[in-house]
Amino acid sequence: MTSIRSFLSCLALAFPLSVLAQVPIEEDANATPSTIQLEESPTVILHTNFGEIELELFADKAPKSVENFIAYVESGHYDDTLFHRVIPNFMIQGGGFDLDFQQKPTQEPIVNEADNGLSNTRGTLAMARTMSPHSATSQFFVNVQDNTFLDHQGTYSGQAWGYAVFGQVTRGMEVVDAIRQVPTGRRSGHQDVPVDPVIIERVEIKAGN
Repeated sequence: MTSIRSFLSCLALAFPLSVLAQVPIEEDANATPSTIQLEESPTVILHTNFGEIELELFADKAPKSVENFIAYVESGHYDDTLFHRVIPNFMIQGGGFDLDFQQKPTQEPIVNEADNGLSNTRGTLAMARTMSPHSATSQFFVNVQDNTFLDHQGTYSGQAWGYAVFGQVTRGMEVVDAIRQVPTGRRSGHQDVPVDPVIIERVEIKAGN
C-alpha cells in the first residue's frame, strides 16, 4: 500500500482536489446575512446516503472558516454534492462536485486559519485548498486518522502553511469509517473517486444554534 508520505511528494497535484477553474458566484446585495452567532459554535448535520455525520464547528478558533462554511450551508451549496475523494488511511473530501461530477461555482477564497493551534487529528474537519495557502473555498475534508503533517508549520511555503481545522465530528464517525472503505477509481481525470456515489444529500444547521 502506498504510504501517506508518498502523497506529500505530489501534494500540489493530488491533495486536496482543488478549486481548479472554479467560477465565482456573483454576490447578492439583497442576500440575508447568516443568522448563526459564531460564538455559539454551530452544529451542522451532513445527511448522506451512508447516514448522518454531526459536526461541531470551532467558531472561536476559526471564525472565517466557520462563517464561510455556514454561508455555503445556508445557500444550499452542499445539497446533492459528492464526497468525491476518498483515501482510506487519510481523509474523505467533499463539497465541490455535484452528482454529475461537475465542479460547482464558489465564492471568493478565504484566509487560511491553519495557524489557530488546532491539529489535523482523526475526526477533525478542515478546509481543502490548492498549494496556494489562501485558496480555500467550499471544499472540506474529514481526517480519518491523525494527519499532523498537515498542520501549520510556518509561512515559508504553501505546504508549510498547513490546512485549517475548523470543526470535528461529534456523532457519526462510524459513517465516516464506512465511507473511507468504499471502492475507488478514476473519473474525469481525478483519482480516488468512489466507484458508487457517496452523496451529501443535504446539510442541516442543528436547531438551537
